[in-house]
Amino acid sequence: MNFNRVVIAGRLTADVELRYTAGGTAVTNITLAINRRRKDQQGEWIDEATFVEVTLWGRTAEVAGEYTKKGDPLHVEGRLEQDRWEDKDSGQKRSKLKVVGESIQLVGTRSEEGPERRKQTTPPDREEYFPADDAPF
Repeated sequence: MNFNRVVIAGRLTADVELRYTAGGTAVTNITLAINRRRKDQQGEWIDEATFVEVTLWGRTAEVAGEYTKKGDPLHVEGRLEQDRWEDKDSGQKRSKLKVVGESIQLVGTRSEEGPERRKQTTPPDREEYFPADDAPF
């Protein structure tokens, strides 16, 4: 059985930089800061941040570019993907996990910007959400 689903919410660490592939598909790489507050052994509160890289494609990337900016809260649903490459200097094989965001939801709005800023997107290919009956899971 295979299941690859990620749901995260955090704040954008930088403004969205939208790019387009040679074929005209929008793409952006963003980083979310996800905060956690916990008590240490002495009972003192400690704030910890985890930074998660997310790649958005197509209209989802465009919406992020149009409606978000650094510091905005963002809810992302998607899947984990492992990037693999060879380091140019050392020749060593490298890898890292990242999230490929398939849908986003703008969680909060600034009151002066109005409710039209809040928007949700889903990818045009809904087959990933509703696989065929003969899917292996």
